[in-house]
Amino acid sequence: MKTPLLPLLLLLLLLGAAPAVRAQTTPAQQSLSHPTTHSLTGQVRDAAGRPLPGVNVFLKTTFDGASTDSLGRFSFRTDHVAGSAVLVVSFIGYEPQQLPVTLGQGAVSLPTIKLKENRAQLGDVVVTAGAFEASDEKRASVLKPLDIVTTAGALGDIAGALNALPGTTRVGETGQLFVRGGAASETKQYLDGLPVQTPYAGAVPNVAARGRFSPFLFKGMVFSTGGYSAEYGQALSAVVALHSTDLAEETQTGVSLMSVGGSLSRTRRWARTSVAVSADYTNLAPYYHLVPQNLGWDKAPLALGGALKLAHKVGAAGLFKLYATYGRQRLALRQPDANPEFEAAGRPIRLANDNLYLNTTYRAPLRRGWSLNTGLALTQDENTLRPDVQTVHELDRSAVARAVLTNDSASTWFNLKMGLEGYAQRYRQQYQPTVDAAPLALGVDEQRAAGFAESELVLAKRLAGRAGLRTEYSRLLGRWNAAPRLGLAYKTGPNSQLSAAWGWFYQTPTTDLLRVSRALQFERAEHYLLTYQHQVKDRTLRTEIYQKNYARLTTFDRGQPFNPAAYQNAGSGYARGLDVLFRDRTSIKMADYWVSYGFLDTRRQFRADPIQAVPTFAARHNLSVVGKYYVAKMHTQFGFTYAYGSGRRYHNPNLPGYNQSTLPAYQDLSLNASYLTHWFGQFTIVYVSASNVLGRNNIFGHTYAGQPDASGQLRSVAVTQPAPRMLFVGVFISINKTSKVDLDKRPD
Repeated sequence: MKTPLLPLLLLLLLLGAAPAVRAQTTPAQQSLSHPTTHSLTGQVRDAAGRPLPGVNVFLKTTFDGASTDSLGRFSFRTDHVAGSAVLVVSFIGYEPQQLPVTLGQGAVSLPTIKLKENRAQLGDVVVTAGAFEASDEKRASVLKPLDIVTTAGALGDIAGALNALPGTTRVGETGQLFVRGGAASETKQYLDGLPVQTPYAGAVPNVAARGRFSPFLFKGMVFSTGGYSAEYGQALSAVVALHSTDLAEETQTGVSLMSVGGSLSRTRRWARTSVAVSADYTNLAPYYHLVPQNLGWDKAPLALGGALKLAHKVGAAGLFKLYATYGRQRLALRQPDANPEFEAAGRPIRLANDNLYLNTTYRAPLRRGWSLNTGLALTQDENTLRPDVQTVHELDRSAVARAVLTNDSASTWFNLKMGLEGYAQRYRQQYQPTVDAAPLALGVDEQRAAGFAESELVLAKRLAGRAGLRTEYSRLLGRWNAAPRLGLAYKTGPNSQLSAAWGWFYQTPTTDLLRVSRALQFERAEHYLLTYQHQVKDRTLRTEIYQKNYARLTTFDRGQPFNPAAYQNAGSGYARGLDVLFRDRTSIKMADYWVSYGFLDTRRQFRADPIQAVPTFAARHNLSVVGKYYVAKMHTQFGFTYAYGSGRRYHNPNLPGYNQSTLPAYQDLSLNASYLTHWFGQFTIVYVSASNVLGRNNIFGHTYAGQPDASGQLRSVAVTQPAPRMLFVGVFISINKTSKVDLDKRPD
């Protein structure tokens, strides 16, 4: 008898959260006034007096804490009640310490803390292969939220900012993340440990989509371009792990007035609870009337949305978080088309998208060093696309549950993390070639279970290791897999280390393939990475070479897209290259800049490819230069981003061969400026940005007519940007904000 997988995981989730119900405080016990906030600062050194970066410092029985910076310094705030508390200082390779502290009014400055090495001392080696570090807050973070909204050309979009890091190729016709020769579907986004089913808003072909989430929802982001933890699955190429904020810092109201719409938000903070609600409205019709467009818009993009975010401290150290959002999109346009019947007015296409998303998590410490982290996410995405007289209606519903146990104090020279995950999906599609034709119904019903275990170990004085195993079972495929993953890190000097990683990574074929054929297997990628990193203060140099081998990719016959017998796992390929990142926030006062470069050599056969070829979404050379400079006297930060990508391949059916033609190189220079001020006593940011200021006509591909013309050639039209430039102006006002902002200091 087959037992449904998701109910078992839901039961585990409820059992893990059960203590939260017993630990709830009554309303009478909760203070309705603002909590008292304490700040703690200090420095951690080794026995020889050298600063230790990356040390974990936190208050016992809470999640309040920080990691030390490159000088061993730490600083964090806590809402812990005044009085006695215990500060825990731990770092792999050193004996942990527990220090009594007294919290009172004002800041607490601690004397220098010295850690003693254990018998297998390690120094400050951290296994980092595959996870690019481009921020200074945490070793695992890539970009802080403020980095994303102040990166010129990103337009406040997470994928747009991550495309300025090495390992990515800018694919302007989709706006999604393409990493190291992998398709966009091979990069998965996780929100608080739970995979996000639909991370991008609805879109029509050849028009870029935006991410669904605001950067300010998160406190940290990890962009792992390969060799990532066994905690993450269903991603052949890369993982973006998003960590949402906990309790809001204060009660305030936000008002945003933008050239493309506006938003309102209200955040309320109590002693143990915070609630935030927001509403967003986007209408590009006024903007499109002012700025000429390359596309014929019958209905400019219109979007409505709202979100609710709740955080509540449970008991002494537990935390419950809930995030719910709804988005509604409508648009209609006429795209250039090479077929004669659409030559004059273009090919009409309409889109209607409605998306609901719910994410709930609970975390709490248990006994003997164990902690529990559970979560549940629900998604419903309804999408209706009407290209010309055709209609494609999709309804995708999914649920994922997760429970993870972690013990960071199992030993002074290793830790342990293990977890279970369950996933269920119900997908339905109806396709109608014409209004009068009978619809073709397709569907997918999937249940998937996964488990993983992983440990970081001290192997020698300067050597650390990470070993993990992930296994998954797909009920739809009737198959299971086992994915071992290994990592090593060797400290080569006081400020440098060498890291290596290897692993297998599996992914089920995407829904558009499974809706036709279910007689398929897991697709697989094998990663090899070697990384060197040198970091001194706020300067980081990181280089990485990698090799990625693909096996069992899904292929089908282009002439029989709805024939299940034409589908098989016969595809393979490879991707190899070099990624370099240099970031400097200290050499030039008030300036922050980084340079990233990626070299990519890749070929693959998948989907309708008849042979192994360079994929159309891969560029051999990718370069980004990002700069930001704060002028204190003007209270303004100026920024620029220059992006270059060598010409991508495309298939020209008028020539012999496959993917044999090359597009012109991609180039974009974007500028922005952020002015910080106070209007009527309220903190205000005035933001102005312009993408592609030089007006370069970037070409992303070509579409061809279905039948040859009189000369025997298939006519084509170029896929270009919707407009030569994108201009944006926004005013963001924080009402009743009590925490002060130093306008003479560079924004961090």
